[in-house]
Amino acid sequence: MAARLATLVMVALLAPPASAAPAPDFSALIAAARIQGPLDYCGESVPLQDPDVRERMEREMLSMLAEPHQVILWIKRSLQILAPIEAALRAHRLPQDLKYVAIAESALRPHAGSPKGAMGYWQFIQPTGRKYGLQVDPEKDERRNLFASTEAAIAYLKELRQIFGSWTLAVAAYNMGENGLRAEIRRQNISDYYRLYLSLETQRYVFRILSAKLILENSEKYGFRLEPDDIYPPVPFERVSLEASRETPILAIAQAANTYVKMIKDLNPEIRGFHLAPGQHQLLIPKSATAGFHDRLFELMAQADAQEREIIYLVKEGDTLSGIAARHGVTVSDVRSWNRLDPKKQILPGMRLVLRIMAETTGDESP
Repeated sequence: MAARLATLVMVALLAPPASAAPAPDFSALIAAARIQGPLDYCGESVPLQDPDVRERMEREMLSMLAEPHQVILWIKRSLQILAPIEAALRAHRLPQDLKYVAIAESALRPHAGSPKGAMGYWQFIQPTGRKYGLQVDPEKDERRNLFASTEAAIAYLKELRQIFGSWTLAVAAYNMGENGLRAEIRRQNISDYYRLYLSLETQRYVFRILSAKLILENSEKYGFRLEPDDIYPPVPFERVSLEASRETPILAIAQAANTYVKMIKDLNPEIRGFHLAPGQHQLLIPKSATAGFHDRLFELMAQADAQEREIIYLVKEGDTLSGIAARHGVTVSDVRSWNRLDPKKQILPGMRLVLRIMAETTGDESP
């Protein structure tokens, strides 16, 4: 038995090793994160010779390359989103590198939001958005409008550049606020972004922008080889002015524009809900629909006026919005829209609600 066991052990020792799985090879990723330089942001040199700066830069490059699907989407959206931003920057004679702020902020998504209440392509909070001319109210949120929000972002960045004297500090202040950055510059007695100790988010922020710049300006080098047909084409549109004498359904606008509601909402993401309030509006509609648009809309609204009547409903004890809407054959969202109701607040007895119902419909009214 012992001799047999020794033989088996010898055979096992002399047997060729089982074929091992090939070792993973990360050399391409390592090479991609190896930044040779020179590198600048808006013409301002990035000190890659500083080991700390190099480490921070490589970290963001590796993080960004770890999510290739995001980079692919940025490239695919370039004609739709980046091209209008580039045109606005050219019109203001500003560095094209500023467009990468929108990538770092929202990944070029109009409805991107943050826990702090920032919204849109450029992630404005409400007070800052309003300060730079954006309408932010229950009717519209222009932080989601590419053209309006880009003009606001340009105005804000220009002001920050005047305050801090550098584009690098300007975008850092865009991220953390000018007051916070001023305080840190005073506290640390230094005005070099790369040597300031800031919040971890702001310490990474400029490097995230720089990584987006490097990858998008050298996309094939980093393995993103897209064909022309891979790029999402922009929707041809034209801007129209509309003077609404009464609340106007988005459905009527879509029908007058020979399209569908989703197209109007996508072209005008700032519109909240499914109605336009009375007043002056600037809208984007498909370019092929501009001829005769206003005439078609006038006719549609006239037809709606002939088919509807407006009543005033007095809210009673025990009423709910859904119950009132169901009894009158309308939707809760319509009732909220007609009466500018806050979705977070309840209706109370004694409130008077405007309802628009079909002419033949009957329901509880109050004078």
